[in-house]
Amino acid sequence: MIPYGRQWISPEDVASVVAILSSDHLTQGPAIPRFQDAIRAACSAPHAIAVNSATSGLHIACLALGLGPGTWLWTSPNSFVASANVARLCGAEVDFVDIDPDTLNMCPRQLRDKLETARHLGRLPHIVMPVHFGGTPCDMQAIHALAHDYGFRVIEDASHAIGARHETGPIGDCRYSDACVFSFHPVKIVTTGEGGVITTRDDRLATKLNRLRSHGITRDPAMMTRDSDGPWYYQQLDLGLNYRMTDMQAALGTSQMQRLDQFINLRHRLASRYDTALAGLPLLRPRRDLAGRSALHLYPVQLDPSLPDRASLRRRLFDHMRARGIGVNVHYIPIHTQPYYRALGFAPGQYPGAETYYEGALSLPLHPQMSEDDQSAVIAHLTSGLASLGLVRACVTQHLRTVP
Repeated sequence: MIPYGRQWISPEDVASVVAILSSDHLTQGPAIPRFQDAIRAACSAPHAIAVNSATSGLHIACLALGLGPGTWLWTSPNSFVASANVARLCGAEVDFVDIDPDTLNMCPRQLRDKLETARHLGRLPHIVMPVHFGGTPCDMQAIHALAHDYGFRVIEDASHAIGARHETGPIGDCRYSDACVFSFHPVKIVTTGEGGVITTRDDRLATKLNRLRSHGITRDPAMMTRDSDGPWYYQQLDLGLNYRMTDMQAALGTSQMQRLDQFINLRHRLASRYDTALAGLPLLRPRRDLAGRSALHLYPVQLDPSLPDRASLRRRLFDHMRARGIGVNVHYIPIHTQPYYRALGFAPGQYPGAETYYEGALSLPLHPQMSEDDQSAVIAHLTSGLASLGLVRACVTQHLRTVP
């Protein structure tokens, strides 16, 4: 099976984890600040707070910014369910803003229109959470301008986007947001096994996030409500959680971050080959001529929207590929169509952009260890699958031999 994504673990990565296993600190040790320093440097951000998953990072970022009962979070329906679930875990309400069909990200124009309606209803969101889908940067400048006009806070769900850049700097610099959250799951660009990091420019927010990830506890005498009883003493100031990252994870992440540029460049090289090979097929390819630079966590294609019965054709193409060892996947089922959210009153048809994308979407394998031979096999089976559906002539496969 050629997977749609997978980790690339080097001997240096292995050695970094083994060194931790031989040390005195398996958790809450010096590897955590080193990893946080690597993220700060890559993102040009003053603060980086490592946690045990991106979901945990999104959760405590929402808590730290005051999301709770009686408040609203808006996010993209084209995302993994965690983007919305964290609001519900805070006791808040959730709504969605449909996507731009070119970027597959939250559409700033639709956000503006929805905000204007919400202002008249007295139901503006407390937090808006744009999602950098597939590693493609959202239009953060436009969202930031709307945040200024309508008074909401911004958390970037950058689970796909470590190494991506917006027009003026790296994703994660929080120039246009209050906080930004990355994922380091094994299929992501850089991995810590499981793990996440929150970046922010806000000193007070960083202090709160550091407490919330570790039970709401502080050992800092300056923050305590009374004098310390002794070196063992701590105080719980918030209702926090145990969302800490281990030193083993952090050591792996620090080692991996040294190859971040290599990982991104290899993804772009493979994506360029896909761009060339798939031209002329009845597919929409991901837009790569947009402002900024994608991290290319995913290479999602779509069957031509003009095709009748796209969902059935996509299923047949998916099965054709999987049967031949090509680990295609689908990202994402629109969140509002999930049974949990339908029970809250959401229904199919509310966010047609996300639903139209989903019914024809297929994520092709893309990761730095994929060889050109493997990629050519993906392209050949994709083309033969389209031919079996009567969508292209079988002879098109001859074109693949000329892909650079």
